[in-house]
Amino acid sequence: MNSYTYVIVGAGAAGCVLANRLSADPRSSVLLLEAGARDRHPLVKIPAGFAKLMGTSANWIYDTAPQKHLDERSMFLPQGKVLGGSTSVNAMLYVRGNRLDYDEWADLGCAGWSYEEVLPYFTVHERNERLADEYHGTRGELNVADQVQHNPMSQAFLRAAQEVGIPRTDDPNGASQEGVFFHQVTQRAARRESASTAFLHPVLDRPNLTVVTGAEARRILVTQGRATGLEYVVKGRTQRVRADREVIVSAGAINSPRLLLHSGIGPGDELAALGIDVVHDLPGVGKNLRDQLEVYITRKAAQPVTYSGEDRWHRALLHALEYGLYRTGPATATITEAGAFVSSAPGVRSPDIQLHFLPAYVVWKDGARSAERIPGHGVTLLACNVRPISSGAVTLRSKDPSVPPVVDPNYMEVPEDMDVAVEGFKLMRKVFDAPAFRDLLEAEQLPGPSVQSDEQIRDYIRRWGKTDYHPVGSCKMGIDELAVVDPQLRVHGLEGLRVIDSSIMPTIISGNTQAPSMMIGEKGAALVLAAARAG
Repeated sequence: MNSYTYVIVGAGAAGCVLANRLSADPRSSVLLLEAGARDRHPLVKIPAGFAKLMGTSANWIYDTAPQKHLDERSMFLPQGKVLGGSTSVNAMLYVRGNRLDYDEWADLGCAGWSYEEVLPYFTVHERNERLADEYHGTRGELNVADQVQHNPMSQAFLRAAQEVGIPRTDDPNGASQEGVFFHQVTQRAARRESASTAFLHPVLDRPNLTVVTGAEARRILVTQGRATGLEYVVKGRTQRVRADREVIVSAGAINSPRLLLHSGIGPGDELAALGIDVVHDLPGVGKNLRDQLEVYITRKAAQPVTYSGEDRWHRALLHALEYGLYRTGPATATITEAGAFVSSAPGVRSPDIQLHFLPAYVVWKDGARSAERIPGHGVTLLACNVRPISSGAVTLRSKDPSVPPVVDPNYMEVPEDMDVAVEGFKLMRKVFDAPAFRDLLEAEQLPGPSVQSDEQIRDYIRRWGKTDYHPVGSCKMGIDELAVVDPQLRVHGLEGLRVIDSSIMPTIISGNTQAPSMMIGEKGAALVLAAARAG
């Protein structure tokens, strides 16, 4: 059996950072396992290519359980299955959340995780091309840039939002999150900057770092209360590896609890009912799953200036040529070019609604593996409740590790979440009716003018609300009875085992989860190294 100092499961946002930092010590050996393939596909590198990757082998093909508060609908909830994880297939938006999110973690007993304490772990690996102040780094590995271009409709959205009273901000990751803005993105020279390109590729030649792709983790090996290694499958063959110091699970909010549960680490009664030997009874594993739900409106465009139809083969060919020659054009687009953070009501702790503006007709149908493009030119505006109260769980269907788990975010269980969604819907209509859009937009297509009353809006949300692809929290950090890891990210009650990824969030952050997951990897690596130095 091969032996390494550290065995890391998952080469995503956190895992790539961990592999970089832990292998920087030549006295340590690091094994990084990734279930997906190398990130060599051209669509991974071209920014707009992510729209074509949603239902492919670059993703774990997960569907939620039927959602009882959303007309029993099941939704496609993909997670990246490739080097870089979801950072290789997402929209590249660089959003950290609100400072009060992290202060709340500290208030919940997560010592060391307040905003002032986590900020250095954001800035240390950031290379921001525009911003240089106490909130941003300029010398790190992760390139953060302004977008190459902005569609005229995105520019109109910025004006319209200000016309209805949303202030302009140049940096929602800085002193104040509230406002409307053009997103900064994780790109470098108009190419996607993923956790893999930023942290992993530059160090692949380190002799003490081994990266194995196509390797699906099956079971954490535990001996006398200590994680001692891992069992995984690669090319149909079962392999075992020893971890001399630590096993680190960084497989994401769905696959991290899945691996713990199949290893016999989790709620004892649930594991026993499936015939899984209980290694460590830990009730919180898989619980506290949180995800953000968003609702959207589409409007027909009066002018053919949107991105609608730009992915048709003859247009795509021209864009590919422009991109290859000049690194400009629609191929550089994230589609979600502009956004805003606003509060649903006076007195809200901090902005709880995030607007995403898309200069394209886009509709998400239940069960579809990608968004559907609608003929003609149009725009889409989405409102996301970024701090839902509702929570669900990741549970197992079977003791067979090849069987996908049950993923139940339990959207809208708490009525207050629906109240925020209704306010977000009304705000979107207000923005669309602003003077800046008056000559650019025509009729509302979805849901249409017949939806007016609060109850009609609620019914529309139940029928059309969708995930924002940000599951977190299923191995939460804390000191209560449902906490899975402590503030040092060590699994409660076991030695030599940590979880370091988005699943440790005790509450969801107010925004996208890519940047916070990399921060968790950075801080997690510091905790691991500090423990190693302490002996």
